[in-house]
Amino acid sequence: MKKYHIIFWIATIIIFLMEGLMPLSTLIFTPEYFNAGTKPLGYPDYFAYTLIIFKALGATAIMLPKLPAKLREWAYGGLTFNLIFALISHLVVDKNISYILMPVAVGAILSLSYISYHKLNLTIKS
Repeated sequence: MKKYHIIFWIATIIIFLMEGLMPLSTLIFTPEYFNAGTKPLGYPDYFAYTLIIFKALGATAIMLPKLPAKLREWAYGGLTFNLIFALISHLVVDKNISYILMPVAVGAILSLSYISYHKLNLTIKS
């Protein structure tokens, strides 16, 4: 159980930093770059704002231990869809391997968090 606890918190903190804190800090400290990831893909500026807000909310939701399980599932689902569509966008538009691998790597870390979260819940309920 301790192993899953450590894996969960390390993976979840990494997700929180990458998907929640980094986009939000870009919006706050360097607002001229808020759409640096979405503009080259052809998305409008309002889409970047929406992504930043929902990524911050989703990353925060998986960090809160007392949050209802259904809300956490929605947060994991939303973050997963975000990464899948980022992967598809980069595959179709710019075909840059480093941009393609980033959502895959973050998705792997997110899946570690999700799997260990469920392992923890199974051991707690047993």
